[in-house]
Amino acid sequence: MNHEQLAAQFWRDGYLVLENFFRASVVDDLDQVIRRRFGDDPSFWHNEEFLTRARTEVIPWFPQQEGLRDFDDIETAPDFTKLTDAILGAGWQRLYCMVMFSKPGTAGQAWHQDCAPENPAVHNLNRLVYTSTITAQLGGQTVVVRGSHRRGLLPPGDPEVSFDDEVVITPTKGTVVFLHGHTWHRVLPVRGVSRVSTNYRAMPAGTPESITDVCVYRNMRYRFSTSSVVEERIAPS
Repeated sequence: MNHEQLAAQFWRDGYLVLENFFRASVVDDLDQVIRRRFGDDPSFWHNEEFLTRARTEVIPWFPQQEGLRDFDDIETAPDFTKLTDAILGAGWQRLYCMVMFSKPGTAGQAWHQDCAPENPAVHNLNRLVYTSTITAQLGGQTVVVRGSHRRGLLPPGDPEVSFDDEVVITPTKGTVVFLHGHTWHRVLPVRGVSRVSTNYRAMPAGTPESITDVCVYRNMRYRFSTSSVVEERIAPS
């Protein structure tokens, strides 16, 4: 694996998709841990305002913060770490491990940026590990706009409308997606079975730990620590 070449591709496109990065035997065990934790019909974690405004029906879980060590081996895998080194440079820091669970029949996630893009040098890195296969029939694909990490603020508008230059990613079991926090991205509605991904978020050296507290949606900026809308965003008429 040429880590430097892959890092250059990441910085060109704002994302990087690597299929079969982890063996099925590694992610199968983790997938079972996740599904036992959530069960068949878990309650939503966010409040009704967020669910309605953000059109983001996903339930987060932070297993390492609860002392669960099942998720550690993936995070310390040599190629996973070396590729992060190549993308973020020396002194980067892990942020947190967040499992994202979506029930069937839910909206997925509307267009957003994980952190404010006004300063291009200040951002997070999503390192998304897929422990089960996503298909077009089941829904829940990840959609990105290539190069949008260099295009600044996600424009205000309809939270779910398509962009002409969007790219649909359909990850299979064992796939890893590295995704820049400024890249415009969304998750399509989940139709068939529950959807799971695990995000090992990281950040460059010197980045504040609160980097992902305020998320940019097309209709608002939302602060998770206070569960509140901090800016209304309205498309020009």
